Order: sequence, then C-alpha cells, then structure tokens
Amino acid sequence: MIRIAMKMLMGDRAKYFTLVGGLSIVVFLFIQQGSVFCGLIGRTAKPVEAIGAPIWVVDKNLQVVDEFKGLLDTDLTRVRSVEGVKWAVPLFIRQVTVRLSNGKFQAVRLVGIDNATMVGRPPKILEGRIEDLNAPDAVIIGKAEMERLGNPKIGDTFEINDRRARVVGIADVPRDFLSNPYVYATFDRAVQYTPRERKLMNYILAAPKDGYTMAQVLANIRKTTDLAAYDEDGMRWLTMNYYMKNTGIPVNIGISLFLVFLVGMAIIGQTFYAFALQNEKYFGALKAMGTSSFTLVKMIVIQSLVVGVIGYGIGVGMGTMIGFLAGPNAKLAFYTPYQLIYISFIVTILICLLSSILSIQRVLRLEPAVVFRG
Repeated sequence: MIRIAMKMLMGDRAKYFTLVGGLSIVVFLFIQQGSVFCGLIGRTAKPVEAIGAPIWVVDKNLQVVDEFKGLLDTDLTRVRSVEGVKWAVPLFIRQVTVRLSNGKFQAVRLVGIDNATMVGRPPKILEGRIEDLNAPDAVIIGKAEMERLGNPKIGDTFEINDRRARVVGIADVPRDFLSNPYVYATFDRAVQYTPRERKLMNYILAAPKDGYTMAQVLANIRKTTDLAAYDEDGMRWLTMNYYMKNTGIPVNIGISLFLVFLVGMAIIGQTFYAFALQNEKYFGALKAMGTSSFTLVKMIVIQSLVVGVIGYGIGVGMGTMIGFLAGPNAKLAFYTPYQLIYISFIVTILICLLSSILSIQRVLRLEPAVVFRG
C-alpha cells in the first residue's frame, strides 16, 4: 500500500511539486523570521559577550546592560572582601558622542576597562596590542560598525567630549542591538571622556576563587553587599528578557510566524484536497476491493509526511543558507539555534497532518461506486 500511495502522490508531477514547493516556502519563511527574532534578541546581549567576565556585580535595580546605574567605590572594596571572590575590578560602560575629523558626530559605546589587569578587554585584537591602551589618549575600536567612524586606521584621531582619542588598535567585537561602534579605553581615561559625576563606575567584574562554585560566590556577594550578582549567562538573559518584555519585537515576529502558519495551512490544505479529488477513483477502487478505511487514512498520512519531510529539508536548507552567506558579523541579525530547527520540523509535520484532514474526510465519505462513474 505504501508503494501505491507513493505512485499516487508522484503521479501528477505538477501537484506534487506544488505541494513540496509550497511547503518549502512556508518552512523557509518560518526559519527566516525565527532566525531574525533570535538574531535581534541575541544582539541585545552582545555587550555582555564583548566583555566576557565570569561575574557581573550591578545595582539590584538594574534591568538591562545598557542602563546606567552607578556604583560607589566602596562597593568595589566590599565585593573584593566577599568570601570566595578571587578578584574584582571596576568596569565603565556608557553611550557617548564622538566628533570625527570631518566634523560629523557619532554615538559610540565607550568601555573603560581596568587599568592594571585589562579585564574586560576585547575578545580578540586584530591590529595593535592591548598593552598600547596605556599610551596617552589611546583607544581601541571594534571592527563592527567602524565604517561609522570613517574606517579609521591605527594612528588616526577623533574627539570624545572635546578630548583627543588616538586609535592604537582594532578589535573583533560583535555587532550589538544598537549598532553603535565600540571604543575601549582604560578606566581612568574613560572617566575623563565623560562629564564628571558622583558615581562613575556602573559595573564590577569579578571571578570565583578555586574551590568555590559560581553559585556559592554569587550568593555570598548578594548577601554581603546587597547588590545584584550574575554570571555571564545570567547577565545575558537579564538583558534579553528586558527587550522581550518591553519591546514590540516578540509581538511583531510572532504575528509574522502565525501568518506563515495560516498561509501554509491554506496552501497545503487546498492542494491536498485537490489531490484527493483527482485520485478519488483510485481510492474508490481500493475501497471496492475491500481496503479498510484505516489503511486509506494511513496512505494519506504517509503521503503528507513524505511531502513534509522533503519540503522541510529544502526549506531549512534555503533558510539557514541566508545566515551562512551573510556571516557571523553581518549587518543582518540572523541566528538559527538548534531549538528553532526542531520547532520548525514539528510545525511542518503539524501543517501537513492538519492539511490532510480534508483529504481524509473526503476519502472516508467516498462511495466505492465512484469507480464506475464516467
């Protein structure tokens, strides 16, 4: 019966390719929209990944990494004294405006890292050395979005709040949600680049001692200092959850995915129904020969699953190819986690099974005498 079902399915090449092609487009759109959503939300946490510290200590009311809530110098001392803390250093992150050599202005993310240890440094230096940050007016810029700064080279200068900044290195830093260039400086120099305030440090980076688990050190910091403490993954999710709860990204992408699902149901369901109408004589003949309704239903389900698997493979291939061609640091926010692959497969099979219900109902109501009609 499976062989007969496959011959019926592929007998009309036009309808078969319509089924597979329509489903492939649906899967492609599902993967594309889902990957854009994951890419956008993932980019909101890129500042955390660009720093790469084991522990983040922040104000307990902080909601997102881009939010500025200053900490006192005494907070740094208290964190260093917490049991299980190996080291703790200050970190400065602020959105500032730079003035380029052509007179234009550009917002950047200024990152001030610890003067001595350079903790919080860029993940990878492409040109120059991290030690060069100790030179006068020295800054390192991130390669992503550096075109907004006029594609500066080592030795070029610009101004930050009327203070001179000289490029001494270029780092491989991922694009973030705000798409602003990264500018790294030492903590003391970053403070000089910004207006004077009472609280200049807004993050404390720390690491656990050997013999202490991450959970133990985080709990000790929270209990002793009354500050919030997160590991890197926790800080990422704090930021991503904020954007998911407080922006329209999930709603807009969710509506798009729902429409893709409905369109897929309409296209595949209508084509499956037309397929059943065209082959009703064959189904009627099988009924007249004593084939049970369960067997006929199984044939239709197998047909829908074959279409689903083939269409899914083509659609996923086209969808993931976009991210592959764009590359990891492209302007296109595109990330396809393995969970999205699994979810899209379940959605594809669900569309096929639900769409085949019309065909199943048609076949079950079919009279064997239809085979004798002209």
